[in-house]
Amino acid sequence: MSHPHPDLTAPPELPKGGLRVIPLGGLGEVGRNMTVFEYDGRLLVVDCGVLFPDDHQPGVDLILPDFSAIRDRLDAIEALVLTHGHEDHIGAVPYLLRERENIPLVGSELTLALVGSKLREHRLKQTVQHQVAEGDTIDFGPFQLEFVAVNHSIPDALAVAIRTGAGTVLHTGDFKMDQLPLDGRITDLRAFARLGEEGVDLFLVDSTNAEVPGFTTAEKNIGPVLEQVFRESDQRIIVACFASHVHRVQQALDAAVKHDRKVAYVGRSMVRNMGIARDLGHLTVPPDVMVDAKELAELPPEKQVLISTGSQGEPLSALSRIAQRNHNFVHLEEGDTVVLASSLIPGNENAVYRVINGLARWGARVVHKANALVHVSGHASAGELLYCYNIVQPRNVLPVHGEMRHMLANADIARATGVENVVIAEDGVVVDLVDGVASVTGKVDCGYVFVDGQTVGDVTESELKDRRILGEEGFISVIVVIDSVAGKVSAGPEIHARGHAWEDSDFHEITQPIIDAVNRSINEGNTDTYQLQQTIRRTIGRWVNKTHKRRPMIIPVVVEA
Repeated sequence: MSHPHPDLTAPPELPKGGLRVIPLGGLGEVGRNMTVFEYDGRLLVVDCGVLFPDDHQPGVDLILPDFSAIRDRLDAIEALVLTHGHEDHIGAVPYLLRERENIPLVGSELTLALVGSKLREHRLKQTVQHQVAEGDTIDFGPFQLEFVAVNHSIPDALAVAIRTGAGTVLHTGDFKMDQLPLDGRITDLRAFARLGEEGVDLFLVDSTNAEVPGFTTAEKNIGPVLEQVFRESDQRIIVACFASHVHRVQQALDAAVKHDRKVAYVGRSMVRNMGIARDLGHLTVPPDVMVDAKELAELPPEKQVLISTGSQGEPLSALSRIAQRNHNFVHLEEGDTVVLASSLIPGNENAVYRVINGLARWGARVVHKANALVHVSGHASAGELLYCYNIVQPRNVLPVHGEMRHMLANADIARATGVENVVIAEDGVVVDLVDGVASVTGKVDCGYVFVDGQTVGDVTESELKDRRILGEEGFISVIVVIDSVAGKVSAGPEIHARGHAWEDSDFHEITQPIIDAVNRSINEGNTDTYQLQQTIRRTIGRWVNKTHKRRPMIIPVVVEA
């Protein structure tokens, strides 16, 4: 990852009347979005999400924002504002509430319902909640918040305008400008224009699709493609998408009804989220179309539709288990159709293609983004961003939500419309708005916090490096017994190797060189156990690298007898 401000130190004290912005996640990556605003000694947090691990982070379940910069100021937090209900914006809320459980949560009806379900899963008490909708204004300490409707790939998404004595900030959250959305709820550009007329001093803008020219395709364009897939299929259909993509599920339900099929959800998060969306009126479920998954399995294949999780190739998801033919009651047959109706998150490509190949191996027809219009993005493309900048005419711009290339492309768009001050920051880089001008003033510690099973923050980058070495290069243990009286090796070395096609007998030619190296080290006066272990590690390490072209993890053990 590039660092535009590598030499920054801790920021100075915030000038009186200034507004400080501290991104703790989401700048330089697509995920774990969290931004802290400070004014007059009080804090406002916008979003608190997770990032999902890459292949080079083995054993990690989730990656959280680093709360250390605000850990000793949790009592100063006025509220946690949630722009929408995606995991990369709400997934870390339970972990923050473990540190201070009474932080007021602010969000739309659907967003708070999804968070509430998550808190129950974590066995946390419901905290103070403030349900808001577009057009609402609410005050928290020195922050006045106004909420604006935005269109995204989940219903009930909101942008937030934050008014303080230092000026007005407009944070888009994740958004696009679908002009014909399924729920009729468009991004409120009239509100954007009104705020622009009042004066937006700092504009935080979603960067995810800034490299994509033109306009993001409308969600409704997927309907006819799904309908064609249903029309051409005479066996079971499995539609895989994100468990929060209500509009995609709605279109699958509509196609199922049209073709007289029954539908079942597969995957715990899908069942939970769609139940919440239905109860709140965001998902219209026609009568007599939904059945239990086991009941669906008893119907003829041409009557079955499964809506499943696992579109990112997650190894334990329903779709992955179906592809491996080890799902409890869904058994893929030749001629079945699988629709991957979602984006391909960077880093997940190998896992997704592995699932696609697994499905194809059993004779399934796999329809995905590369061969049909079964997914459209939830983020504004370059043409939409141009519109926003021209409408809002902000004084300062801070691109957010994206990798560095996305944020730089967003910055270019802002400058093209005449914005003179565009600030590029990454996680932990502090931006102060003072006298109407935004500038980088320092940096706070802001690393990755890994969740591994039940442990949070105990796994370090060093331990992940060890896991990668174990997975890629293997493991060798060497046990040597030293006669402390005679001052020489009395037994061993006993060598065992795992992780490669090595037999213990493969190491016979290095046993004497190890004995010689250890005896020589003792004769030179190096009797410290740690030094002898290092001698063993160097000796066998050089030999394995030269002989086998490997750099395994080596665990030497020296026993004094």
